[in-house]
Amino acid sequence: MTGPTNIRTGATPGDQTHSTVLIERNAEQGVGVITLNRPARRNALNHEMLVALDAAISDLASDESVRAIVLTGAGASFCSGVDTNELAGGSKTGPHTPGPGGAEALRRGFELPRKVILSLFDMEKPVIAAIRGTAVGAGLDIACACDIRLATPDARFSAAYIKVGLFPGYGGVWFYPRMFGVAKAAEMMLTGDFVSAEEALAAGFINRIVPDPDPADPVRPGGNGLLDEARKLAARLAAGPPIATRLAKTMMHRSLGLDLATSLHLSAAAESITLSSEDHAEGMAAAREKRPPRYRGV
Repeated sequence: MTGPTNIRTGATPGDQTHSTVLIERNAEQGVGVITLNRPARRNALNHEMLVALDAAISDLASDESVRAIVLTGAGASFCSGVDTNELAGGSKTGPHTPGPGGAEALRRGFELPRKVILSLFDMEKPVIAAIRGTAVGAGLDIACACDIRLATPDARFSAAYIKVGLFPGYGGVWFYPRMFGVAKAAEMMLTGDFVSAEEALAAGFINRIVPDPDPADPVRPGGNGLLDEARKLAARLAAGPPIATRLAKTMMHRSLGLDLATSLHLSAAAESITLSSEDHAEGMAAAREKRPPRYRGV
């Protein structure tokens, strides 16, 4: 396993000793980990961090040694949304700060966030969000763009845009009704109230709640149960057949906007690819020989 790689595009106060995004790779397991790394700001997304996150996603998406990805946040929060210092009245300027360019400049400022969300959602590799603490606004939307979500008991989720007079501009109006149901999505968007980990689990938004070990536990002092569990699940997904995994994720997402008949036609084409793959033959041989399969993605 390689150590963390720092991805950073610029220095900001409070981040002088930290890179804004970290990458780890475990080529043996086929797992990559992206860590949002502004814990002092609860991993709030400033422009530099979005640029670094975009680069990290692109890096791991193109790395053939990585078959599954974990996205998490450093410290006590997953992501507290867009850095308020770069919004109206903040201490810095950014792509979402009203200025001389007017509405058109603000619209174009969403090109990078849109790319980040779509890169996570459309990536053929599975992405697991490991969520500790708060996922708010744009941070919630980034979690939505992942495929599987694990969370600690203290995790809380809020579509907080309404609290500061904003619209869910990072994809929330598309994600929330699909993931929480229309009624709950309306409540979230119109009130900005927090949803607990238990509520999110009951809604089917998160897959499971993972308690972190007590730091005072003599067996595993200072352990990280959430990230350990996420890495373990990512390794399991990475060990699966890459072609079938890629096609399953892609078809599931595309079928959200298709009627059943069209989905079945496209599924037949996808299944023809897997049926003719060497991975399928390997999977059948492994089942007959009662051994673990060794998938190569061909």
